[in-house]
Amino acid sequence: QVQLVESGGGLVQPGGSLRLSCRASGSIFSISAMGWYRQAPGKQRELVAAITNGGNTNYADSVKGRFTISRDNAKNTVSLQMNSLKPEDTAVYYCNADITHWMGASTVRTHYWGQGTQVTVSS
Repeated sequence: QVQLVESGGGLVQPGGSLRLSCRASGSIFSISAMGWYRQAPGKQRELVAAITNGGNTNYADSVKGRFTISRDNAKNTVSLQMNSLKPEDTAVYYCNADITHWMGASTVRTHYWGQGTQVTVSS
């Protein structure tokens, strides 16, 4: 069984910073893309940032220059450094990973989601 566990959400004032982290654990063979999505009340879930196992990154236009995604392949973790936060960044943030894991003697590739962590930007 594979799990994604997130940490680091909270309440921050506009202009402040937060760092989200997500760790994958379980019978993992390999992880390809990892990323962060967010969902604000009444809105669809949207991609915030993604990173390949080779380090190539992709960002939503709304966070470019403010957010930085990184990963540690040895520790199966992905992080999101969020700077210059704005009220419109308020949302539940979800970790996402494309994981190949062991199932018996075989491997299976599955898309996993974390449980979500609340980020609130407010004065």
